[in-house]
Amino acid sequence: MNVHFIAIGGAAMHNLAIALQDKGYTVSGSDDIIYEPSKTRLQQHGLLPEAFGWFPDKITHSIDAIILGMHARKDNPELLKAEALGLKIYSYPEFLYEQSKFKTRVVIAGSHGKTTITSMILHVLNYHDIEVDYMVGAQLEGFDNMVKLSDDSEFMVLEGDEYLSSPIDRRPKFHLYEPNIALLSGIAWDHINVFPTYENYVDQFKIFIDSIVNGGILVYNEEDPEVKQLVEHTENPIRKHPYQTPAYEIVDGETYLETPDGPMPVEVFGKHNLSNIAGAKWICQHMGVDEADFYEAIASFKGASKRLEKIGESANSIAFKDFAHSPSKVKATTNAVRNQFPDKHLLACLELHTYSSLNADFLKEYKKTLAAADEAVVFYSPEAVKIKHLDDVSIDQIKAAFDKENLKVYTNPDDFKAFLFSKKWQNTALLLMSSGNYGGLDFNQINQLL
Repeated sequence: MNVHFIAIGGAAMHNLAIALQDKGYTVSGSDDIIYEPSKTRLQQHGLLPEAFGWFPDKITHSIDAIILGMHARKDNPELLKAEALGLKIYSYPEFLYEQSKFKTRVVIAGSHGKTTITSMILHVLNYHDIEVDYMVGAQLEGFDNMVKLSDDSEFMVLEGDEYLSSPIDRRPKFHLYEPNIALLSGIAWDHINVFPTYENYVDQFKIFIDSIVNGGILVYNEEDPEVKQLVEHTENPIRKHPYQTPAYEIVDGETYLETPDGPMPVEVFGKHNLSNIAGAKWICQHMGVDEADFYEAIASFKGASKRLEKIGESANSIAFKDFAHSPSKVKATTNAVRNQFPDKHLLACLELHTYSSLNADFLKEYKKTLAAADEAVVFYSPEAVKIKHLDDVSIDQIKAAFDKENLKVYTNPDDFKAFLFSKKWQNTALLLMSSGNYGGLDFNQINQLL
């Protein structure tokens, strides 16, 4: 099968391209810009386009399927040519469904935790040598690729993202998967650029619940009131299995999870991650992994890439980076580090980087999210605000929105870096939260600070 990717350089797209080539497909692709690590990984597999840009001449009747990425626009020259030729055009999630429609589809959804829960499930299955197909949004230890497709796996495990499918398919990705087994971890308003009201955002999860196949299974976080209400009121004839945060304790900076065999140390920490473990356990049990085997495997799970990832440590200080950017994630992550290291000075830094986080009307959602920190910093780039065509955001607006005493706000990356490198790191826990890199901060240098 001959498949062409329009916008092959995306984090998800390039992994799918590699997976399809591994499966024996003939793969080609285009993009106008490709960043690392996608660029190097595509090059290693012989899939990096010879030149950046869009080339309609590449689109011919010899192509069996086009896979269209969100980075492309509706007027993309290659897309227009494909439409004119009447070629089959798939969005990324639509193509994944086609690859898995004869499998048992396991879809992990929620405003927060879905990447980590999916990663936990895959870690447990891999630990016990259980082969499954999958798509996950982070690089995992022990896995070469973020996507795997085969002809013989019984299960397909999918991270269910609520963002839009493609420039010409405005449905959320997770509406297309029709899960047999699903998990819903929580709902907290995000993606304000496509879901302008909270009610509109919540509706997407209602549709997701209704898309579970008749007689399917929904594992859900009953501690989230919005999730609980949606699940209790759905008319979809599905089996419902609630979960909640399990008992645990923190001793000298180490988390112990209560199990039937007594307290067990785990590598991850934070109430939200212990809740994630409870959800992952239910899913693994529905996939045939018993409780004892689950606990044996999860003890060695170190976390998904960029999720409370330790990037530096000295005799008395420690540093983490985390992908947290939405208000609920910022609060949960900050609280997790605070509770794990109660005797350390917690310096929490947040980069406002996404469309939602830089929206002046959305800023109020961040109120008290950094309250658990002893010292807090917010970084944002006024240039990023302009690029996203948003109204200007002032430092005073940010300080008022966060409602955090002595909050520092930086707009210049050099000033922020100078601040970090001028600190005296004594008994400190540093938390760097961002879906970006603070205007060019080298996270590998953080260990030199401590």
